Amino acid sequence: MTKGSVKPAQLEQFRRLSTCLVASAIETFRVRLPNTGFANSSIKCIFRDQLAIAGYAATARMRSSNPRMEAGKSYDYYDRTDWWNEILTIPAPRVVVIEDVDTPPGLGAFVGEVHANILLALGCIGIVTNGAVRDLADIRPTEFQMFAGNVSVSHAYSHVFDFGGTVEVGGLTVRPGDLVHGDCHGVQTVPLEIADKVPAAAREIRQRRQNLVGLRRSAGFTLDKLRQTIRDTAVSYQESK
Repeated sequence: MTKGSVKPAQLEQFRRLSTCLVASAIETFRVRLPNTGFANSSIKCIFRDQLAIAGYAATARMRSSNPRMEAGKSYDYYDRTDWWNEILTIPAPRVVVIEDVDTPPGLGAFVGEVHANILLALGCIGIVTNGAVRDLADIRPTEFQMFAGNVSVSHAYSHVFDFGGTVEVGGLTVRPGDLVHGDCHGVQTVPLEIADKVPAAAREIRQRRQNLVGLRRSAGFTLDKLRQTIRDTAVSYQESK
């Protein structure tokens, strides 16, 4: 499967599925280890009440602690318009993934109200960064989603110095064009070679979970019934694979 080949209707299905269900579904295909493919808990969902997002990664790296280092260049918060052209080479919908390389990251926020609206105009639905974001009250009504390491009051010396390469945020490696899925639990990538099969697998897992929860709530619940249901579910699932 080539990058960007997941059908729009399938991407919309990801918005209706939790990252937890999708992560469990991905495991069933055994294309990566279960302890990989997702950002750690340092990357937090800012707007936890919004639906999940699913889109293709447009990557960049930034700094905010010190001014730009290029000789003869004065600091200008908005002067990397060449990055916008790079973003447009990624299929829509797009998720901007920015690695803050400062130690520690997150002194200044690159994305606030203005940059969120610029990114929305470029077909971006959210940002994932190990750095900071700001202007939360102004951004929330736009439905632009943000996952970040922290929140900052200032942009400080925030500037993009590199874009279009592999980045790492919260232990998650992201390459341009990777399919990114995120919700209130966090962020993960979805391997493109199985992406079209994941929603159906996730719905099957959700149904099996609901069956088990329903048994627990039933008047005839016993541990023996629970054990048998788990065994039957495992056999049924293996036969369907």
